[in-house]
Amino acid sequence: MSESQQAHCVVELAGEIVWLLAHKAVYWPERKMLVIADIHFGKAAAFRALGVPVPRGTTTQNLLALDTLLATYACEEIVFLGDFLHARAAHAPATVAAMLAWRTRHPGLRLTVVRGNHDAHAGDPAGALGIRMVDEPHRVGKLSFCHHPDTAAPGYVLAGHVHPVFHLRAAGTGRHGGRLRLPCFLLGQQCAILPSFGAFTGGHAVRPAAGERVYVTADAAIFALSANC
Repeated sequence: MSESQQAHCVVELAGEIVWLLAHKAVYWPERKMLVIADIHFGKAAAFRALGVPVPRGTTTQNLLALDTLLATYACEEIVFLGDFLHARAAHAPATVAAMLAWRTRHPGLRLTVVRGNHDAHAGDPAGALGIRMVDEPHRVGKLSFCHHPDTAAPGYVLAGHVHPVFHLRAAGTGRHGGRLRLPCFLLGQQCAILPSFGAFTGGHAVRPAAGERVYVTADAAIFALSANC
């Protein structure tokens, strides 16, 4: 793993230069576009509706995380790679009100959602949010934006759905010591899978196959495990 810590790694995908961000998103500077996977608005509310006691405030956390990115990177559009809403509980008045308040602070920002499997059950978000809803694959230049990594699509695919994490042995823990479970980007020859952006979304451990690259994020830094940043 690279010893240098930085907020992004620059990679080339199908001839396009994009930045993998420590904040679990992709930035495409040429298009002034942020790409975000699996934000899952309303997931905590859905769990509480089922009687599961989970923390409140995840919608606020998600919106503050978006604000951090928008304050850091020149952005004209955000593309969400599916699972924008977790379930119908995401239409709860408090959740919608918070999202509308955030939208009023960014009226000129274009928002595009590629529908994912959770969006199919939750339904489209409130029309007042001014979000363009599209089905996968959504192609922009040489890149195709999808929710599912196995979607047949032209060009190079950016996808979500998996919520990839990577397990690293914690320093100084010995043979049977603890492991760090870190969100990661998994880059293959034809597809890149983004980590889940949302708070309270969990993760699925991945093992890179031959030719795949892993970039893990931790403490506002991103590290290349199998390639130099």
